[in-house]
Amino acid sequence: MHPGHHHHSDIPGPHGARRVLIIGTGEMGQTIAHEMLSTPRLRMTPVGFVNDNSHRNGQRLCGLPVLGDLLNLSAIIESAESEQIIIASPEAAGGTIRRIVDICQGLNLRVRIVPGKYQLPNSRINIRQLRDVRVEDLLLNEPIQSDSHDLKGMVANKRVLVTGAGGSIGSELCRQIAQYEPAELALLGHGEHSIFTLASEFINLRPNLPIVRLIADVRDSSRMHKAFSDFRPQIVFHAAAHKHVPLMEENVEDAVTNNVFGTSNVVKAALACGVENFILISTDKAVRPTSVMGATKRVAELVVCRAAQLSGRRYVSVRFGNVLGSRGSVLSIFREQIERGGPVTLTHPEMRRYFMSIEEAVHLVLQAMLLGKGGEIFVLDMGEPLKIADLARELIEFSGLQIGRDIDVEFTGIRPGEKLFEELFLQSDHYERTRDQKIFVSLNGSGRAAKPDEDHEISAEFDTGLNALVEAARTSKQQLIFQYLKQLVPEYKLENGLAAPVS
Repeated sequence: MHPGHHHHSDIPGPHGARRVLIIGTGEMGQTIAHEMLSTPRLRMTPVGFVNDNSHRNGQRLCGLPVLGDLLNLSAIIESAESEQIIIASPEAAGGTIRRIVDICQGLNLRVRIVPGKYQLPNSRINIRQLRDVRVEDLLLNEPIQSDSHDLKGMVANKRVLVTGAGGSIGSELCRQIAQYEPAELALLGHGEHSIFTLASEFINLRPNLPIVRLIADVRDSSRMHKAFSDFRPQIVFHAAAHKHVPLMEENVEDAVTNNVFGTSNVVKAALACGVENFILISTDKAVRPTSVMGATKRVAELVVCRAAQLSGRRYVSVRFGNVLGSRGSVLSIFREQIERGGPVTLTHPEMRRYFMSIEEAVHLVLQAMLLGKGGEIFVLDMGEPLKIADLARELIEFSGLQIGRDIDVEFTGIRPGEKLFEELFLQSDHYERTRDQKIFVSLNGSGRAAKPDEDHEISAEFDTGLNALVEAARTSKQQLIFQYLKQLVPEYKLENGLAAPVS
């Protein structure tokens, strides 16, 4: 492929270069090999490829041998005297990556991986983008790749605004949206540091994308109206929210002002500015909520449904479970506990949660935007729920430690507002698959009627209840907050009857 490069595995590379074995014989693997061969200062000498699909065995690519497939990985590593492994197969599923990591950990080799397929604009890859394998990579099965062509048609040359842009979901939304070439992208958040950092990332990686940085609080309605009327977005993703369940049990006023009043402000500003597409990021905790956080997110969904109903525009919500590796997620907490030497604390041995990678969840949010007609609540198929105890064990073993010998595990009991098992789907709800096999639409949790003869309109009393709830939160009347939440979300299950029944 590149005459003039005669690197055979028996010729030592440039002085002090590491011998690198590349797993994956596709375009990415070849690009990485070529970059190493043509950039001696990287001090990386590719010694050959390992097949991720066996039809290339014995071939040469970029002048390098294809040494065999994954089944013989340990033998190949030994005979090629590899010092580092690069997984260059963006389709590799969790189980495969786990086998590779197990072998390499046994041999004390560093494993690096190409970033997930959602992060790569038209699969241009360079070595700077490689990262170490994370435990998330072992736990997740990447979804079926959907067609990004439609997304480009929807986002290209549009002005897009993301609230909560500095957060884990918000920032990933911005990264993926940026690939579809919007006319302008507004990053709205109230933490200046995270907005500053994210904007800097875009200035470096995508110098041609016009970025607008908005430091603003969604609770401030006049600021929202001004920001929207100045920027005039056409598509809005509303990801700003408080999300930590036990923390919101202790701070109910802020859960309401941020999640409910904030959503209402953003929706009103969007309606006033003629925003056509509005997508609320919601959560499985809004289903039959047992927590203040879940109840406020359910009200936020209803606010969006009501707006769709009144305006006929494409205003929708997307619910998903937990996102692996987001800030404050269970994985990042376990990581900190392991670094401190333990103990790793778990609430209950049977506690299970649905998990997805941030990249996958955000990719599906964008797909749901394509499907929305107005008022729907989309639910992402999160696969099988994982036992949190298994997750902790994986992470401890991934860190090269043993439970009981190096680190202890303690059970502390379920916290306020928590469920043992999160429900993505209500038993009573009707769900239909959409044309995307990973996305469902809830038919009676939303403004869409399950049957044509049923009337599922959200009544005007909703607005009265909403205003009363926000007022109670603004004046810190806790008892009233619970009362109005229960009125707006009848299925909200209160722990120990905190709220007086609504007369």
